[in-house]
Amino acid sequence: MSQIQGAIQVLRAKGYKVTQPRKRVLEALAQAQQPVSPYDIQKILWRRGSHLNHVTIYRILDLFCLLNLAHRVSLLGGFVKCTLGEEEGCHRFMVCRQCGALQEFADETLCREENEVAQGLGFHTERHFSEVSGLCSNCQA
Repeated sequence: MSQIQGAIQVLRAKGYKVTQPRKRVLEALAQAQQPVSPYDIQKILWRRGSHLNHVTIYRILDLFCLLNLAHRVSLLGGFVKCTLGEEEGCHRFMVCRQCGALQEFADETLCREENEVAQGLGFHTERHFSEVSGLCSNCQA
């Protein structure tokens, strides 16, 4: 099953309509080789003869992030498609500061430990964000 078809199934299963704008943003994310901003997505769509305003794209990306179909990568200033699907644990990123390589991973134990720390501080955790900056193995060489 393609990433786009999988995302469409998630949207339907969660009770969301599969609209043309949502499909277009899914396609743009699926084809992107690096994190893209809403404005990047808008340019990609324009080149394909389609137009969506950036506010609509932001709203769609917010929904996709909520459903774990995409993630915001703050260190790189853009959004990426989720590569782990339903894998358990909070999804995290390793970002190479030199070449921009991005590695997504999930760690259920780390997620559980962060929840315990939050509870000890009187917080109820709703969402975890974590990005690690450093050098990938290629750039270390």
